[in-house]
Amino acid sequence: MTVAASRAAEILSRPVTLGGLTVPNRIVMAPMTRMFSPGGVPGEDVVSYYARRAAAGVGLIVTEGTYVGHESAGQSDRVPRFHGEEQLAGWAKVAEAVHAAGGRIVPQLWHIGMVRKQGEPPVADAPAVGPSGLRIGADEPTGKAMTQADIDAVVGAFAEAAAAAERIGFDGVELHGAHGYLLDQFLWQGTNRRTDAYGGDRVARTRFAAEIVAAVRESVSPGFPVIFRYSQWKQDVYGARLAETPEELESILTPLAAAGVDAFHASTRRYWLPEFDDSDLNLAGWTKKLTGKPAITVGSVGLNGDFLKAFQGQGAELGDLDNLLDRFERDEFDLVAVGRALLQDPQWARKVLDGRFDELAPYDAAALKTLS
Repeated sequence: MTVAASRAAEILSRPVTLGGLTVPNRIVMAPMTRMFSPGGVPGEDVVSYYARRAAAGVGLIVTEGTYVGHESAGQSDRVPRFHGEEQLAGWAKVAEAVHAAGGRIVPQLWHIGMVRKQGEPPVADAPAVGPSGLRIGADEPTGKAMTQADIDAVVGAFAEAAAAAERIGFDGVELHGAHGYLLDQFLWQGTNRRTDAYGGDRVARTRFAAEIVAAVRESVSPGFPVIFRYSQWKQDVYGARLAETPEELESILTPLAAAGVDAFHASTRRYWLPEFDDSDLNLAGWTKKLTGKPAITVGSVGLNGDFLKAFQGQGAELGDLDNLLDRFERDEFDLVAVGRALLQDPQWARKVLDGRFDELAPYDAAALKTLS
């Protein structure tokens, strides 16, 4: 084993605690939408998909986004739901298999809000909803601005899904507040034009997400971890920003932490890029510094290529982990989420933890077609 491989194995194999949960190592499987669950029901292929990666050493699995029980939560009949007897029975089998393989798993709870393709029919004739009825990049509403009743219903749906997650054996939950989906639409001024208590300055715009966090926290046991995923960038608007300075970011994260977030998952496209001027800290690093909460970093881990090229069939080169390990040693963040590399190779975590770097393969976009 080389010095670099030995260093990676030692650093990434350390356990870490999130709320009342001990994660056996620092490697997280990032959530990746699959659309392999007809009727919203995860089947045996979904069970084996997650169990295979748990058996190969992933410390914590964050599932693909799962729709909460609200009529406007999502539009695809093939994206899994986290409500309904048959759907939850399927997820219970997933959790059981991951635990049997030695892993930990949390569902990502999701409401897409106004992120819906133009002309695509909504699920169950439900309207697309958002803070102001605005799609990203639009100047005029094409959906419904949420009423207080709508807000209360969505808050309740997240709380019910979290309670179900604990009941059927999951180890925590992640709330999807990133990438321009509903929670993020409230956080971002580009889609939140409200003039009531849920709109205005950054603190006011956190109110909806903070209410969801608080309701989720109340619906589960004190030690059951609540993770909040957020991002600056949005779908198709990669330059969007919630905060231009650490002080602005702190004003957003503080209410969320106070509401009951145990850990933050700071989504970036490339983890090695600094988030603000005059500091090398990335978004996860700033998140941990500002809140004192554990932070998960993510973004092209183990890859060297452009974020989009792999999805356009152009591939992505294998990248080293030296920068990542340096940041771990500086205690910049606590865990690292890996997406495409784990999609390419279910054994990625085991190879890294065992120092078998020579067995790692470059990402191949063809893996998207199988998602095995």
